[in-house]
Amino acid sequence: MTEHLDRLAASHGIQLAYVSELGEEKVIDDDAKRALLLALGVDPETGPFGDFHDREAAPQTACPLPASVAGARHWGVACQLYALRSGRNLGIGDFEDLARLAIVAAGEGADFVGVNPLHALFLSEPGRYSPYSPSTRRFLNPYYLAVDHMEGGREAIERLRAEAPDLFARGDGDLVDYPAMGRLKRALFERVFDQRKSEIEDEQAFQRFLADGGEALKGFALFEALSEAQVADGGHAGWHHWPEPLRDRLSEDVTRFAEEQRERVLFHLWLQFEAEEQLASAQARAKAAGMAIGLYLDLAVGVAPDGAETWADPALTVNSARVGSPPDMFNSQGQDWGLAPLSPKALAEREHKPLHDAFSALTRHAGAVRIDHAMGLARLWWIPNEARSAGGGYVRYHLGAMVDAVAAAATENRCLVIGEDLGTVPPGFREIMATANVFSYRVLYFERHQDGSFIDPSAYPRLSLACISTHDLATLAGWWTGGDIRLRFEAGTQDEAATDRDTKSREQEKRMLVQALNQSGVLPGDLAPVLRGEAPMPEELPDALAVAVHRHLARSAALLFAVQLDDMVAGERQANLPGTTDQYPNWRIVTEVPLEELAANGRFRELAAAMREERPKST
Repeated sequence: MTEHLDRLAASHGIQLAYVSELGEEKVIDDDAKRALLLALGVDPETGPFGDFHDREAAPQTACPLPASVAGARHWGVACQLYALRSGRNLGIGDFEDLARLAIVAAGEGADFVGVNPLHALFLSEPGRYSPYSPSTRRFLNPYYLAVDHMEGGREAIERLRAEAPDLFARGDGDLVDYPAMGRLKRALFERVFDQRKSEIEDEQAFQRFLADGGEALKGFALFEALSEAQVADGGHAGWHHWPEPLRDRLSEDVTRFAEEQRERVLFHLWLQFEAEEQLASAQARAKAAGMAIGLYLDLAVGVAPDGAETWADPALTVNSARVGSPPDMFNSQGQDWGLAPLSPKALAEREHKPLHDAFSALTRHAGAVRIDHAMGLARLWWIPNEARSAGGGYVRYHLGAMVDAVAAAATENRCLVIGEDLGTVPPGFREIMATANVFSYRVLYFERHQDGSFIDPSAYPRLSLACISTHDLATLAGWWTGGDIRLRFEAGTQDEAATDRDTKSREQEKRMLVQALNQSGVLPGDLAPVLRGEAPMPEELPDALAVAVHRHLARSAALLFAVQLDDMVAGERQANLPGTTDQYPNWRIVTEVPLEELAANGRFRELAAAMREERPKST
């Protein structure tokens, strides 16, 4: 049975064994193979053999690499859009903040500004705020709309502030209060819409938007209207808990709802139109300010199982498994991301057009896009619904066709593509990505030799984006003090023994980083005694050392270098602590320095000046 099971599983793209990030071969067990076959709709006993191997092919198309990008090394600023603090926003960073940040950064010599995924979440349930668990990847999150830059928006704000000032109370200014923000912005959206609904449908730009969006846009707006109706009745925003007739996009009840609630559907179409217009404006303003690339957006690896995408097109995703990652050095039990995996069979039958369309929508107003967990183009760790994370296995996708779909969309919109290739990377994957002009993603913390010493930045691939940290890792200041290690212990994601081990390792890592800075010639002179062992390592990260670390990595061969805004303003708290839910305020932490004060902030200016020196604008 085992031989037959292995052959059957492999023929349907199930990977029987894989190499871990530590180079160890791991074999999935027979129970996982059977469960994954069932998730793919194949009976493990009587199912027919598949043709996965027959479909394998190398990519035929490459992503754009304009001479303006390839001819010089560029740097940019990366941030979490929701976290931007400003005097005019309504409790969450918005598209106007994004445009203004881009203008400030461009004035300092930056060529791009990167943000978290902007995908639509669940408008009727603002408490579901993880940007990496969207309802759909095709459309935008309206909560990022700058109401004061909508027609009639400023007047609506003034009237509502006079009538209900409590709605504008910000509470703890260090964390985004999503429910409060949602109540305020929904009230304002409704007021602006009520004043404009009679004229919206007559606008030519809106009609063009509807035509371009097609059935996918209409289906999304219908989902949102149904979702808000269910929540208003005490139900759920996600469709898994809706009455049975409403779970079917093509049912008579849904058709009747669409006819009876036409105005509510129009409301959600209009919000998408406004969001698209503001994002386009932000990109135009970034480019006009002198950025070579402009906005650097993010594509989440998947969608929520109960969101608009799975409701409108249930055949495209698999409902009997979810996406995660295998056990690794950071998570001994693996990770469960709770996302619905795309069906390799459905994608192939549709010639991978759904991926193309999602990527096309994202790249329309971007100069670069980051694919989160880019290995998902080749394979994803599927976890059968009844299994734990470690009980899953890799299911493969048709890599060549997936890359071709991405490259075609990127070419249409003249957009760079960066593939986040951290973690367990399949053999040969990075080489294939490089031939398709997909940038690798290199994080300083991980770029080490086997003895733990840091790889010289000159050895980084030219076709890569380098960065010190990411949203899932410690800021530089937090890394230096070991804050991330303490957080993992306090959150219960690692035990005391692992914490002691990591704390000791971090001291050695810091010493190795100081040695690397010395070899680069950027180590501040007052740290020379530390290098010689004549003085203790600073407990807190000095500004001069932070700038030196950035200079060190800015000298890398990588064409792109992303500097975290939190690092530019000496922030210590990381955006997300993987493996936690309510133990840590994930996706809620607000940037310490207000946008209006950024250009005058000493640490920001000093670090930006260093980046200009290391990566000057090409003439």
